[in-house]
Amino acid sequence: MITVERVDFISVPTRDTGQARRFYGGLLGLPESTTPEDVYAEFETSNVTLGTWEPERDGLPFAPTAGIALRVPDVEAARRELEAAGVQFRGETMDTGVCHMAFCADFDGNGVILHRRYAEPRPDGMGHTESREREDARREAS
Repeated sequence: MITVERVDFISVPTRDTGQARRFYGGLLGLPESTTPEDVYAEFETSNVTLGTWEPERDGLPFAPTAGIALRVPDVEAARRELEAAGVQFRGETMDTGVCHMAFCADFDGNGVILHRRYAEPRPDGMGHTESREREDARREAS
């Protein structure tokens, strides 16, 4: 088994780096850590980099990704702003009982989820992943 320390970046395929810059930098307001001269673009969030690339430049087929969930302060307000800019959403905003989510796509069809958890954290202070890790460790010790 390997040791994974964290996720450093998420690869976001695009057919047009300029359009990706317009969506992630312009519409979402994410700071770009690359220069306009670079053939790819990277955008920073507080915890992970979104790195665009053009698979067709490397002779690979283009295929959109399933979805990147972006935490926003207010899902409905963010949705209204993106809709005003022409972004299409898939269905209504969901209320799962613990969070609000609105599903859309970037200009290449990559899934983007506007997300905001409103429920209180678990009483033990752990997230779902930490809880699973603790249960796995318990099972292995048995």
